[in-house]
Amino acid sequence: MRIAIGSDHAGYSLKEQLIKHLAGRKIQVTDEGTRSEESTDYPTYAHAVASAVVDGKADLGIVVCGSGNGVNITANKHAGIRSALAWEPEIAELARKHNNANVLALPARFISVEQAEAIMDAFLDAAFEGGRHQRRVSEIESC
Repeated sequence: MRIAIGSDHAGYSLKEQLIKHLAGRKIQVTDEGTRSEESTDYPTYAHAVASAVVDGKADLGIVVCGSGNGVNITANKHAGIRSALAWEPEIAELARKHNNANVLALPARFISVEQAEAIMDAFLDAAFEGGRHQRRVSEIESC
C-alpha cells in the first residue's frame, strides 16, 4: 500500500506522528509537506495529496489541518477524489466501506495522536463493499 500524506502547519505535528505509525506498519509513505509548524496555506498540501492519488502515485491519501475541513474541501475539488473527514474510527471505516473514500481528512486540533492513529488504521484496514454502494458512488462521480 502506498500512502500520500500532507498537512498545513496546524497538522504538522500530527502528520509526523502518523508517518511514524505508518512506517511501523511497513506502509510506503510519500510526505507531501509541510515541513514545519511555520504558517502556510493548506490547499498546497491537500492538492499535492489529491493529485498523487488521482495520478496513481498513491493508493490512498491522508490530509491534516486544524479542523480537517479546509483540506477536505480542497481534496474534494479533484475529480476522482472522495475525501472524508473523520473524528472517530467508525466514521473512517464506513467512509471506505460505503463511500469508497480514497482520502482521509483529520482535524488535528480536535483529536489526540492515539485517536488519529485509530482513525487512520480503521480507514486503511477497511475495503469498499461495492454492491448497492457502487451505484451511489457512481452517482457522486456523475457530475
